[in-house]
Amino acid sequence: MGVMFIDPGRLRTELVLEAAVTAADGAGGHTESWQEVATVFAHVEPVGAASRFGAGQAHEEVTHRVTLRFRDDVASGMRFVKEGRVLAIVTVRDADETGRYLVCRVQEEGR
Repeated sequence: MGVMFIDPGRLRTELVLEAAVTAADGAGGHTESWQEVATVFAHVEPVGAASRFGAGQAHEEVTHRVTLRFRDDVASGMRFVKEGRVLAIVTVRDADETGRYLVCRVQEEGR
């Protein structure tokens, strides 16, 4: 695979990168909250949408591809937030192994 060209002018959607933080709840379990890691600019493009029926209800799934400048602190299990929309990061990969861009597959939550 050759070097991938990404127009940096397309990275204009402002997203907040968040990581989960857990704390003991005193009863043997834990509580989870989200902490802001950084604000990044990215290109967000829809990839697909699917609907399936299970457990007596419809389950909607919307996926996107998020392209951003390379950061070494982005990992699956984190999320992007944009104006109340939550995009859970499923996979992270270096687009062309040059350390310039990351491509994340994300799943939109709550839609």
